[in-house]
Amino acid sequence: MKRKLIAAIGVAGMLVSIAACGGDDGDDKKAGADGFKGETLTLWAMDGSTPDGWTKDVKAAFEKKTGAKLKLEVQQWNGIQQKLTTALSEENPPDVFEIGNTQTAAYAKTGGLADLSDLKKGLGADWTESINSSSVVDGKQYAAPWFVLNRVVIYNKKVWADAGIKDTPKTRAEFLKDLKTIGSKTEAEPIYLPGQNWYHFVGLTIGEGAELVKKDGDKYVSNLSDPKVAKAMKTYKQFADLSKAPKNKDEATPQQAEVFAKGKTGAFIGMSWEAATAIKANPKIEKDIGYFTIPGATAAKPEGVFLGGSNLAVAATSKKQELAKEFLKIALSDKYEGALAKESGVIPNKQALESNLKGNPAAEAAAPATAGGGTTPLIPEWAAVENPPNPIKNYMTAVLNGKSNDAAAEQVEGELNKRLSQKQ
Repeated sequence: MKRKLIAAIGVAGMLVSIAACGGDDGDDKKAGADGFKGETLTLWAMDGSTPDGWTKDVKAAFEKKTGAKLKLEVQQWNGIQQKLTTALSEENPPDVFEIGNTQTAAYAKTGGLADLSDLKKGLGADWTESINSSSVVDGKQYAAPWFVLNRVVIYNKKVWADAGIKDTPKTRAEFLKDLKTIGSKTEAEPIYLPGQNWYHFVGLTIGEGAELVKKDGDKYVSNLSDPKVAKAMKTYKQFADLSKAPKNKDEATPQQAEVFAKGKTGAFIGMSWEAATAIKANPKIEKDIGYFTIPGATAAKPEGVFLGGSNLAVAATSKKQELAKEFLKIALSDKYEGALAKESGVIPNKQALESNLKGNPAAEAAAPATAGGGTTPLIPEWAAVENPPNPIKNYMTAVLNGKSNDAAAEQVEGELNKRLSQKQ
């Protein structure tokens, strides 16, 4: 998953274990300040993930504690998977690297990631379970959760005020009622929700406890005909029916934030950075933008959301395993994890640190849904599913155009099963 970082963002790339304790040249004998003097640790991080203040402070703390140098190499998203795959097969891979949360399982299963289970015991005892789950493969900790982002409701305060709505909704039913009020009392489109905003749909399935795939013998197959999936799609349709957005396009075609920027839309569901896109298109709208957590069936539990984010991993073939762990202990400490959240607006890896988001309205709106969030299926076979034309998107369009859930699921399951059976 690609990511931007505009005062509130993130999302990211990838490979199992050659024992985390296996650093050579006596790494395990080194301890204390200057224990690694003369060494250099190479860190690969994606463009936009390491803000200046955080980077400066973490680098200084690492070099002071270990005596080693930190070499940060910023990577671009385009082509990163192939570049990282190649690097991890070579003699001198990056020692620590940022990896997309949905891609971690695939890289763990191919042998590229060191086992960090021992690190988890001390450092990650209170990591948020929904954020950490993508780092655990076959019961072992193959990465450390770094940060996530999820979708929120971005709304036009003026439109809502014109409709006589004074408070933001706390339940799904209230949200629907408010949108219908906007439709009846204003000229605005209540919500812009294209038929293929599929990451929001994934969030709805997570909220229903639904699985998009199921195991059939030794392979994975489509589970779109499951009643829980149907229930999630029914919820999606309730909101999409209030929108004039195309049923066969996603949120990027056209850019939903640019549609919202025209000032004639009550709300849309998107990433926090999309507000900046709207402001760029129409600076005057900035004063009217507000955010709230996507409401769930009850006020006590927000809607399910897809958690897009990044983990930090150590190359299984790195010769600096212990030094890499020292870096992780610093970078993921409460001090610097909290600082990253404050500077970038990303959701930190533990709930106790969410106080650092105070004053960032978009991040404050995103945080409450994090504990109940999740990801797409954490299996290597999933990667092929998302390649265009994505069969999940076609399923959504079919339902929105009037097909029953079973008929829409049957329409795409052949293609979905074909992709799930592809060799990785």
